[in-house]
Amino acid sequence: MIRQMNENDQDIFYKLTNLFYKSDSVLDDIPIDFHVKTFQEIIRSDDYLNGYILIKDNVPAGYALTSKYYSHEAGGLTLFVDELFVLENYRSQGLAKEFFKYINDNLEDNVTRLRLEVESDNNGAIKLYDKEGFSFLNYAQMIKNI
Repeated sequence: MIRQMNENDQDIFYKLTNLFYKSDSVLDDIPIDFHVKTFQEIIRSDDYLNGYILIKDNVPAGYALTSKYYSHEAGGLTLFVDELFVLENYRSQGLAKEFFKYINDNLEDNVTRLRLEVESDNNGAIKLYDKEGFSFLNYAQMIKNI
């Protein structure tokens, strides 16, 4: 089951995001106050950020974050799957696939593209994303932290 986060999910969110940021799925850990700010934004509104809890056997088994922005090249909103994390003992049980179905079934009318990032050596995730219809971009991205 997939459901949107609510204010009662704070401890679950912190536990899962801490595990995610200590995993091999990300390059670097982040400061604790980033977790706090993110949860506050999820609860504040769904203007920019949505949070989801992935549940298996009545247990929080993972989480996902999506954000949205307008993309000229996509001709509408892009929904960015910012984070998708499933606890190791719940992987390969269809939760990520269920999450993508949930997202696709609940897209706003003006969303024209889904986008995500994946570590180049995360073969299991790449295989899943490929099955879900994602493909690699033909250019690299750059960032500047402010």
